[in-house]
Amino acid sequence: MAGKRRIHAALAVLALGLASAAGAAHMPLRIRVTGGWVRGARVHGVIAFKGIPFAAPPVGHLRWAPPQPVRPWQGVRPALHFGPDCMQLPTPGDMAPLRTVPAESCLFVNVWRPQNASRRRLPVMVWIYGGGFVDGGTSPAVYDGSRFARDGVVLVSFNYRLGNFGFFAFPALMGSGEVGNYAFMDQIAALQWVRRYIGAFGGDPHNVTIFGESAGGTSVAALLATPVARGLFQKAILESAWGLGGNIPDMPMHPLSTGPASAESIGVRLARHLGITGQGPGALERLRALPAARLVDGLNMATELDDRTYVHGPIVDDRLYFGVPVDVLAEGKGARVPVMIGTNSADLGSMPQKSLRALFASFGPQAAAARALYDPAGTRTLQQVSARVGRDEWMIEPARAIARTFSSRGQRVYEYRFSYVATSMRKSWSGAPHATEIPYVFDTVRAHYGRRTSRADQAMARIMHSYWVAFAKTGRPDPAGEPAWPRYEADTDRLLNFTGHGPVAERDPWRKRLDLAEAADRIGRRR
Repeated sequence: MAGKRRIHAALAVLALGLASAAGAAHMPLRIRVTGGWVRGARVHGVIAFKGIPFAAPPVGHLRWAPPQPVRPWQGVRPALHFGPDCMQLPTPGDMAPLRTVPAESCLFVNVWRPQNASRRRLPVMVWIYGGGFVDGGTSPAVYDGSRFARDGVVLVSFNYRLGNFGFFAFPALMGSGEVGNYAFMDQIAALQWVRRYIGAFGGDPHNVTIFGESAGGTSVAALLATPVARGLFQKAILESAWGLGGNIPDMPMHPLSTGPASAESIGVRLARHLGITGQGPGALERLRALPAARLVDGLNMATELDDRTYVHGPIVDDRLYFGVPVDVLAEGKGARVPVMIGTNSADLGSMPQKSLRALFASFGPQAAAARALYDPAGTRTLQQVSARVGRDEWMIEPARAIARTFSSRGQRVYEYRFSYVATSMRKSWSGAPHATEIPYVFDTVRAHYGRRTSRADQAMARIMHSYWVAFAKTGRPDPAGEPAWPRYEADTDRLLNFTGHGPVAERDPWRKRLDLAEAADRIGRRR
């Protein structure tokens, strides 16, 4: 009798083991997409597919053309390494250094997912990198999607054209169809690829969150506004999106055509700078024949402001980019989806005035109020005050303005501020600089700080990452065991502040400064 019990117990254990093994069935490493079969790699519980083409190489006659269908390949294409990031001159000291040699043939997508199969399709997050629309790519180590995959999200990243390849107009192009914002055309093509194929990777094409930082955040704003992207995503996150208020000096927005300030005129200026005269098909053919490095022409984030042969990013075309996002969205345009939006405590910004007196005078009747808010003890330098005013006007107040717009029309919107400073940088930084939240969102802080990474840094990364994952899964950033993140409402002005002591839900401590910036914009002082 005892022997039978032991046999039954052994059979039960065997059955449990078989059931567990069945429940942990691995996803296939081979998947068919547009163009043919691709093979990924399984590493530490994650399956990664890298360097999958989502459009034909934009070279030759396809330089300055909308993305075209992928050319089919034979057999199974290894998807084990990143494809080249798009053509650029990387800026020294970039927070996210590339790990590829940039090239013009660059329209690739990458996918990370859990190695185990799931009964239900998983939420999808699509990352759009920053870099001022002149730098950036998907290869940086801090953008690795493995942590998202381990937490039950399918993470997608893709490349899009930059600089003079991504934003360009020219008279001979104007009758050829879509012209100008090739970067946004690439982004929409990548999102269409996600909608069509992400189900094969176990992702849910009807639960897609787009998120981006800096120029990537600006891209998210553009995708929210354009009807062309409608239905391609269901949630959106904007991290330190620059230019939302359209008030960055030396970076005006240009219309597509008509007049000396148009993108078309600037394209003619670029051609002349490169030694090509004329505006007809022959001139365009010679431009397309130039080596890619000639079109980069030293352009990157360090030189962009001084470059008068580049349009400085998005072109106003009434189809993919309608103008200043704060104003466009306030007019009622934009997808009605849940949104997270925020900035860093020491984000980008500066003012052009050459003295404190001139800077405060630029506030007009509010000069005394500005001095009391920005330099209450009268001890701050011009550089310190210029940075505080600049980041409020460039980044922080426009983000709040968009949060207010969305909240006023009933959208779920959540505002954050990232104030956490890595322990190794606390003697050097007075706040969290631009882009420093990214390794915490991706939970890749060790990839950036290496041996200097502290336990506190890792803990903040796990916490912040968990809010992003929760939002992707449910549309509400409410991870278990963490402080509640209140919906943004204009009358309470509450946000979630990621501080050195953890996340804190609070009324915005800078609201009086931002109210001042908002009032200045309302009377047209900046815009």
